[in-house]
Amino acid sequence: MADLGYDPRFLDTDLAPPQAPPPGPDEDPALATPLDYAHFTVRMHPERRLAWWVAWNVDGLRLFPGDSISRSGERFRLDPRIPADAQTGEEAYADNDLDRGHVARRSDLLWGTLAEAQQASSDSFHFTNITPQHQDFNQSGRGGVWGLLENAVLALVGLEERRLSLFAGPVLDPEDPPYRGVQLPVEHWKVVVYRLDGRLRAKAFVLTQDLDGLERAVPDFLDDFDTWLVPLALLEERTGLTFASLRQVVEPDELRPASPVLVTDVEQVGW
Repeated sequence: MADLGYDPRFLDTDLAPPQAPPPGPDEDPALATPLDYAHFTVRMHPERRLAWWVAWNVDGLRLFPGDSISRSGERFRLDPRIPADAQTGEEAYADNDLDRGHVARRSDLLWGTLAEAQQASSDSFHFTNITPQHQDFNQSGRGGVWGLLENAVLALVGLEERRLSLFAGPVLDPEDPPYRGVQLPVEHWKVVVYRLDGRLRAKAFVLTQDLDGLERAVPDFLDDFDTWLVPLALLEERTGLTFASLRQVVEPDELRPASPVLVTDVEQVGW
């Protein structure tokens, strides 16, 4: 059986997931408790019916190729540990152009023994790890720079033990467009943490259609989504989350590029 949940000591230091604001008096305590799965953990948002954040680890030395672990017969499903009406399930995706987009990539989770990788693959199909994404959005994310970030880090010379810790989720903006009782997030974020040449490093990214002037744009799903390297403070502002633990273990210059940088090639990033 695979170890359940995100491992905060995976990079040989204490690295906790981001912190959400304290729960309100009417919040269901079950939603304030993170949900552990094989190799990843999910914290649900109490109102949006989507993940607030997902944290996971990648062991590149024990990673199975994605096509070596069958996904045949896997179905997207609700997590019975929390109320069904606190999750966004199949009703949001029926007869439309929305894709079921993984937050923690299935391919990132396929490590360990064969049994562990199979369990992680299956766990990744819980709706708690899924966000509704327009086809153009999801295809852009898979085929562009966004889908290559982890691969680029794992390929770095000097990466210690080929290990990564990641945090990611949708940007749950109050102005997200409503659809079938769910607000569709039009941006996503990701933080990649790794140890390179003895130094703990981190990079924060936002996938969006428009970061010009940091103004939120009305989404046009016919346009491409871009990947931006951003200061951690900007990410905290947009998500309402705080990364206090990350700030304690990573040097400040790692977390604050002078300004957002449009990334069109992973080699642009000063890893």
